[in-house]
Amino acid sequence: MRRVNGYLGAVLGVAAGLLAGPALASSSTGGAGMSASSAPVAKMNGTVQPANVTVSTSGNGISLASRASAVLRNQLRFSGSAPANDAGAIVEIERLGHETGWAWAPTTHARIGQDGTFTAIWRTNHIGRFAVKAVVQTAGGARAAAASPTVTVTVYRQTIATLFGPGFWGQQTACGEKLSHSMLGVANRTLPCGTPVALYYRGRTIVVPVIDRGPYANHADYDLTMATSRALGIDTTVTIGAVSLPRHR
Repeated sequence: MRRVNGYLGAVLGVAAGLLAGPALASSSTGGAGMSASSAPVAKMNGTVQPANVTVSTSGNGISLASRASAVLRNQLRFSGSAPANDAGAIVEIERLGHETGWAWAPTTHARIGQDGTFTAIWRTNHIGRFAVKAVVQTAGGARAAAASPTVTVTVYRQTIATLFGPGFWGQQTACGEKLSHSMLGVANRTLPCGTPVALYYRGRTIVVPVIDRGPYANHADYDLTMATSRALGIDTTVTIGAVSLPRHR
């Protein structure tokens, strides 16, 4: 169903201020419940969740904390602590997800200070949802057995999103869905129907499926259903963060 969003203006939300920067909410969520071998998965429950939170975990004498959300090519900071006898050693931050082939990939590293703390910076070079852990290396470079449990972080790409719905209620989408006022989802020109897409706007995030083809105007990559736009507080063409997620491992 080719749609031209003529009812929308081409006014674009300025990216600065729309996507959260370094100033973040102080709430936190624990990540200790995820084992080091598990991977983050998409959850399409239609629930809007805060994105600007700190996720943290600890185990095996190692603690790790980071922001839950980042934007591509921005800095993502990891901080934590290790046993005092590891002072001076290198701690390696590793990530795992669809984009790493479900294998742990070196991401960044730092040296553990005399007080046992460390801070590492990753200039995000890949979008995706990742499990992240910290591994302390021995003086000889071989990895020690001890590693922290994981936290989950999501890296989004900035993109333009438009809205659709009025004039199409009750019509069948290209994915075979009957469009309704309450339907959560997005249209995209290439992603397979049903692909989960994480959307990020002004400190909030939601995961919804691809339900249609488009958009075909305003240089946009995504069309949001009216229910999706309402959930995120969007009422016009804007710049958001978006990333497609794997349906399963």
